[in-house]
Amino acid sequence: MPEDDLRKDLRKETEKWLSRAIEKLNKIKACDSGEGGEDFLNNIKAYIEDSKWFLERGDLIRAFECIIWAWAWIEIGVDTGHLIEVD
Repeated sequence: MPEDDLRKDLRKETEKWLSRAIEKLNKIKACDSGEGGEDFLNNIKAYIEDSKWFLERGDLIRAFECIIWAWAWIEIGVDTGHLIEVD
């Protein structure tokens, strides 16, 4: 695969997961009374912002890595009960 195609594919995947993470973030909230859930939300937001920052600068690998970490924090937060999905 030529390098330009790889960059296009990586950008496309990063943008896709960035959009999904932002959409999912708008549908979750902290569900515990302690700081655990808020810490999860803060980390998710930070990784999303970092992904955008790297994407704007053309650092596609770090942008993709950040959005995957954001998604992981979302999934782990929901699975462990720190976050809850809302409508």
